[in-house]
Amino acid sequence: MYIIFEGVDTCGKSTQVKLFENRKKDVVATNEPGGTSVGKKFRKILLESDEKLSINAELLLFLADRAEHFERVVKPNLKEKHIISDRGLISGIAYALANYEELNLAFLIELNKFALQGNLPDKVVLFETDYELIKTRLGDKKQDSIEKRGIEYLLKVQEKMFEVTKALGVEYIVVNSNDSIEKIYKKIEEFIYD
Repeated sequence: MYIIFEGVDTCGKSTQVKLFENRKKDVVATNEPGGTSVGKKFRKILLESDEKLSINAELLLFLADRAEHFERVVKPNLKEKHIISDRGLISGIAYALANYEELNLAFLIELNKFALQGNLPDKVVLFETDYELIKTRLGDKKQDSIEKRGIEYLLKVQEKMFEVTKALGVEYIVVNSNDSIEKIYKKIEEFIYD
C-alpha cells in the first residue's frame, strides 16, 4: 500500500513517519524529494541552492524526483509493504499552485500521474497546522529556501494541499498537528491498518 503523509514544514509528519518506521515491521519509510540517491541531488538543488530556479525548472525537477522515487522505492515494495512517504504529489502540486496560480490543476495532476506511471497513493494523511504552531516550531531552526518564503506562504500551500487532495479523490484523513504525538499516531494507525 502506498501512503503519503502531507503537510507544510513543521507540521509533524516527519516525526510520524519515523514512528511508523520504528514500530512497524511492514513499513518502508521514504521521502520526497530525496528518497533515492539521485533524489538527494535533486533535493540539494531544490532546497539548498542559492540560485533561484524558474518555476518550470523547479516543477520538472520535482517531477523527475517523483518518477525516480516511484520506480526505485514505491513500485518494488507495493505488494508486500506499507510504503509511507514523507511528501508526494499533493505537496508538489500544492507548492506549484501557491507559486503560480495560473497553473492548471488538472494539467499538474496529469503530469504527476505520468511521473507515477498512472498510480495514485492508496491513502493520504493530511496534517493541518496553524500560524502559531508554525511560528513556534520554526523558531531558530535553519530554514530551507521554501521555509524562508514565510508562514503566510506555508498556510497558502496548506489550503492548496486540501484542494489537491479533494480533486484527486483518494482516501484521506486530516490530523490536527496540535494534538499529542501519540494521539496523532493512534489516529493514523487506525486509518492505515483498519
